[in-house]
Amino acid sequence: MHESTTPTPQMPPTAELTSEHAVIKRVLAVLERLIGRARRGEAFEAESLASAVEFFRLFADACHHAKEEDLLFPVLEARGIPKEGGPIGVMLEEHRQARGYTREMATALEDRDRDREVAEGRFLSAAENYLELLTQHIFKEDNVLFRMGDRVLTGDDQQKLAVGFCDVACRSFDGKTREQLEAIAGELEDRWGS
Repeated sequence: MHESTTPTPQMPPTAELTSEHAVIKRVLAVLERLIGRARRGEAFEAESLASAVEFFRLFADACHHAKEEDLLFPVLEARGIPKEGGPIGVMLEEHRQARGYTREMATALEDRDRDREVAEGRFLSAAENYLELLTQHIFKEDNVLFRMGDRVLTGDDQQKLAVGFCDVACRSFDGKTREQLEAIAGELEDRWGS
């Protein structure tokens, strides 16, 4: 059974985001494994890769990045952490790049019927870029930005963010709940885990 990242009232907002990072890293590990298999000439696991892309698009971006961009980052900026030329600006740019790689992966999967070899090559290239970007991105957020945030966020900030995060977690993402998206991570890990 996989541990859920459903927030608890006592969980600080940055801890909740770090917990979500752990779920994202599980799917990144599956992506890395499937990239490796395909690069070694083993089967291109289109169905599992499509599930990973769906997870990245909906959980990592629509749910997780939305919490950061719409809720956390504005508060951090108000508390003196710079956006332009600072860590928030870097994180926002990396979110933009990640969306581009996710779109390219999805488009490449759609194009497999027209030219399988070219489309799979495009997918693997975008997936490798995404994997490298998100691995470094998560490290920077967990070890730099979130630590800075923990030092500047007030108790009132923490409380308001917790409520806002809970509201985001209750949304539907293309008709899927947060729990259903986490289940995708578990299914991929069960199938392709080490």
